[in-house]
Amino acid sequence: MSTAKTIEKAGHGSDRVAVPNVAFSTKLPRKAAFEKALIRQYGEAVRLSKEAGHSVSFRVVVDPKAGAQMISLVEEQPNAFPVEETGEPSDDLKAALTEARARGKKRVSEILAADDMLTAEAFADLLGVSRVTVNTRRQSGQVLGLDGAKRGFRFPAWQLDDDGRPFEALPELQQILGGSAWAVYRFLVTPQGGLNGQTGLEALRSEKPDEVIEAARGIAHGDFR
Repeated sequence: MSTAKTIEKAGHGSDRVAVPNVAFSTKLPRKAAFEKALIRQYGEAVRLSKEAGHSVSFRVVVDPKAGAQMISLVEEQPNAFPVEETGEPSDDLKAALTEARARGKKRVSEILAADDMLTAEAFADLLGVSRVTVNTRRQSGQVLGLDGAKRGFRFPAWQLDDDGRPFEALPELQQILGGSAWAVYRFLVTPQGGLNGQTGLEALRSEKPDEVIEAARGIAHGDFR
């Protein structure tokens, strides 16, 4: 999906250039596909910046486990500062990055250790299906399964509606948010401006699936209100 922004060429008054807001998403771990898309989007940004007469930026969205999830041209910066070579990161920066990764891994472990995070077997029992069926549904995005390096997949018990079935919006949410289960999880447990401060989960429980989908699309397109 793509939209277009219109910007003025530098020094040309009313001359305007339509700049597409293009989003690319890929399911991990298709590293080669992502790298190809990254290079393509970089080339597109260079082309658009030359047409517009000023800098054009693009964003790479990354999931908690450091897998690139989406690339999008998001804004034009007429007064952007030029890029400078910074060389190797300092020891302090390296240490800070190492600490940040460690905190991220610890947080993932804490989330997966919660009482409402079920194993595939326990979740299968809850649904009345086999473990194989649960894993098949996870792979197709019909249920939410969070991957942990040591714990394996965990399935939030709260992803079921009042009838004991997974929320129907889950597959579309996975598609919109780049196929990342962790991105869907964050969306569901975090208050969203597009949902008047409700979390995605609260809105689903309030039977507002259309609003939930629209809020997710807004996030995917860079609208973080």
